[in-house]
Amino acid sequence: MLLEGVPGTAKTTLVRTVASVLSMEFSRIQFTPDLLPNDVTGSYVFRPATNEFEFRPGPIFANFVLADEINRAPAKTQSALLEAMQEGTVSQERTIHSLPHPFIVFATQNPVEHEGTYPLPLAQLDRFMFKVMVGYPGPEAEERVLTGHHAFAGGGALDGFGLERIAAPEEIVAAREVIRATYVRPEVIRYVRALVAATREDPNFLVGASPRAGLTLLMGAKSLARFEGRDFVTPEDIKGAFIPSIRHRVVLSPGSELEEVTPDEALRQLLNSVEVPR
Repeated sequence: MLLEGVPGTAKTTLVRTVASVLSMEFSRIQFTPDLLPNDVTGSYVFRPATNEFEFRPGPIFANFVLADEINRAPAKTQSALLEAMQEGTVSQERTIHSLPHPFIVFATQNPVEHEGTYPLPLAQLDRFMFKVMVGYPGPEAEERVLTGHHAFAGGGALDGFGLERIAAPEEIVAAREVIRATYVRPEVIRYVRALVAATREDPNFLVGASPRAGLTLLMGAKSLARFEGRDFVTPEDIKGAFIPSIRHRVVLSPGSELEEVTPDEALRQLLNSVEVPR
């Protein structure tokens, strides 16, 4: 999952909170302009005692990885995550190293127009299941934050949250299998295909959604169905997962950018134009 929002909106705190309630090894990687790919994946170091090179795993070798401010590093370093996120492995010196299972990546980024940011390559964005926009809290929510957490400002805020671990790695794996087993009617699959294909023909988009987008859209819809207590997917589940699944996989056309159309606005128009199965 990719979380985007201006600094100070608790994106990192949110991910750390999720990690804290899962009984999994957690690793945080702070992306900076001088971060190198080997700083993420690991490298071989020479051991004089054995007169051999030994692989030293990088911080990517954890169950739950936070790539913090991922777009502050250049594309070369961002690409260090491509193989890990797609294949669950890291290749170094012709050797393939398997990552822990399960392997989950959350990333935060500042809006691309902010100074000191590098746009993520489309190949990198396409590997995130969802992109969630994190905005400012509403008045009541912000007052609750100020009232309940001002004593922890600048410190270890999670210590005051009263968090409890609720899931182990094997339970995460089991939950994934339950979600994968959720039934999808043929007409709903055709609906997903029609939505993905429509992004490739819509004049608002220069680049449409990939086949991987349809697969992740289906997986997101299956998750929503299970959260609602159903073992089958409805078109409403597809609609609910559509924008978070697709917004980061499409590229606006120059004309749409000049008219200041946002990806979300264009996707909502498209969603309303495709026939919904009964």
